[in-house]
Amino acid sequence: MREFDPKEFKVIALRECPMPKSMRVCHTPEDAASYWRLHVATHPRFNPDCECFVVLLLNTRHRVKGHHLVALGILDSALVHPREVFRAAVIGSASAIVLMHNHPSGDPTPSNADIKMTCELVRAGDLMKIEVLDHVIVGHSTQSSLRELGYCS
Repeated sequence: MREFDPKEFKVIALRECPMPKSMRVCHTPEDAASYWRLHVATHPRFNPDCECFVVLLLNTRHRVKGHHLVALGILDSALVHPREVFRAAVIGSASAIVLMHNHPSGDPTPSNADIKMTCELVRAGDLMKIEVLDHVIVGHSTQSSLRELGYCS
């Protein structure tokens, strides 16, 4: 039986995500949804028929540093764990994050599971001193902000 050999890891950027100057700061759910539509929804691995969970990584001035695809799910759910959500934020030295996912139905109304998961991730972020600014659910033409609905406080 062979012993386990540890590995050296390297984190690398996968691709450039150029943005107009007006989108470089993420202050509103609309800003986040614009980023989603420009970079996430156009990615070859994105499947609009399944939930896709992404984390936007932000610096101290809420400028977008990049994004991380956390999970590709099924028609009505995606398996998300705080460890995977915050991994890229820690590695990328993000000061804050915006949680995002789509609803393939097109209706961005948050489910009870979305609300529960958001509360858990906000608590995890508080422990790690990485602020969860919002959880934006993207529909076909609109989005919902759990912060604006009062669930991220």
